[in-house]
Amino acid sequence: MSADIIGVVKRTDDPDIRLLQAAADPTRLAILRQLSAEGVVCACDFDACCEVSQPTVSHHLRVLREAGWVRPERRGTWIHYALEPAAVERMRHIVGGLAARPARPVVGGRRQGARELPVVEASSAP
Repeated sequence: MSADIIGVVKRTDDPDIRLLQAAADPTRLAILRQLSAEGVVCACDFDACCEVSQPTVSHHLRVLREAGWVRPERRGTWIHYALEPAAVERMRHIVGGLAARPARPVVGGRRQGARELPVVEASSAP
């Protein structure tokens, strides 16, 4: 995606769009995968999976938190993160709603329920 297109993306209040946008970034997806595999992860342990600096990890964790993907838990001076089960369930619901529909049967060379489009012939005028 070019920088021009990224600058055009509008903020939205739709929680499903925010959930999908947050997961679409490669670094954030790596964080979500690590959380899925390990359960609870200290913020200081994400830089190994993502190969980015700690401030960058903190930024991505904030985006994930605001989208509802993760929940933080303070343990002394450290913050540990876990996947938010409601976000995972929402994602399952979104993806499940995109299931392919069975194709309409073909009868007499046409799909049932298909609209007949008018044939437009080119005029022979000079």
